[in-house]
Amino acid sequence: QLQASGGGLVQPGGSLRLSCAASGFPMSDYGMGWFRQAPGKEREAVACIRSQDGRTYYGDSMKGRVTMSRDNAKSAVFLQMNNLKTEDTAVYYCARAFGTGCPAGRPDFAARGQGTQVTVSS
Repeated sequence: QLQASGGGLVQPGGSLRLSCAASGFPMSDYGMGWFRQAPGKEREAVACIRSQDGRTYYGDSMKGRVTMSRDNAKSAVFLQMNNLKTEDTAVYYCARAFGTGCPAGRPDFAARGQGTQVTVSS
């Protein structure tokens, strides 16, 4: 199970920190990621972190403005988002990879949580 939290309403230029609590599986054995989906748009990769070495990958749209981290001891992952823009408005999903790495290309994950709404608006 993946439980995301931390979304909300923020003004352009603001920051949010999303959290995801994982349960029911050994999170340390899996790559973990975040993707987002806005109404009428395709799913879009935001970030992913590998389990074996903690290497992170970021989608082009938010690169330089987001940082993903993981705490295996707490079975949690985090997404720090800075300098948010109106086009970042979407539902953000926490997800588990099929294995230890991260998906290449499309954000195809084995499982996802229920999502948390992020709205960037003045």
